[in-house]
Amino acid sequence: MRQVRAVWRLLWALSHIAGGMWTIVFRFPKLTQHAKEARVQAWAQAMLRGVGITLVLQGRPVAAGPALLVANHLSWLDIVVMHASRYCRFVSKADIRHWPLVGTLAGGAGTLYIERESRRDAHRVVHHMVERLQLGEVLAVFPEGTTGDGIAMKPFHANLLQAAISADAPVQPLALRFVDADTGQTSFAPRYIDDDSIFVSIWETLCVTHLRAEVAVGEPQRADGRDRRAWATDLQAEVARLLRDRP
Repeated sequence: MRQVRAVWRLLWALSHIAGGMWTIVFRFPKLTQHAKEARVQAWAQAMLRGVGITLVLQGRPVAAGPALLVANHLSWLDIVVMHASRYCRFVSKADIRHWPLVGTLAGGAGTLYIERESRRDAHRVVHHMVERLQLGEVLAVFPEGTTGDGIAMKPFHANLLQAAISADAPVQPLALRFVDADTGQTSFAPRYIDDDSIFVSIWETLCVTHLRAEVAVGEPQRADGRDRRAWATDLQAEVARLLRDRP
């Protein structure tokens, strides 16, 4: 029964992705930026509902920019969850741009791309992030730089936080967690790390009867004289606290 349900969820998700791509190609050129952002958030919320994932938001994301969201990174599903919580423009690794389907969706959602191995490209992306923040946008990064195992966070990289310092913009920490609602325990089904197969991760996620995506939102904070490295350390500690203090 679970596998039959998973197949139907997969077919529904593929049709929803196709609808999203159609909207990006044919509708987005005629929409205002605000309308595009609303469409992206509504699409993400519908995606979660359609595949049986309940979004639980604890706290309140910033109502308006400029702001930079930072979160722990667990899965390919994180971006959908964060878009469903509050539209944001992600900074992601450049190779996503060339992924089938995903690249089109990410581009339509306004993703900024970075060559993570290139220090020079990091400077370029920080410059663009500053410009976007100064325009009042909400950006989002995963400071770990890659997905983790959901048990312990990797150190937060500080480079991209320079954009918030340079633009004098606040940073809002978010803590992500996936829970099997039937047991109340952390679910590792969406986990995608190291040599994990993306297809296996997607299938296992769809097989969970009642999956809950929890987003704990912290208070926005400013650098207040901290350099980016000190701020990265403090933000990691705050995300860890949000994960630890969940009800």
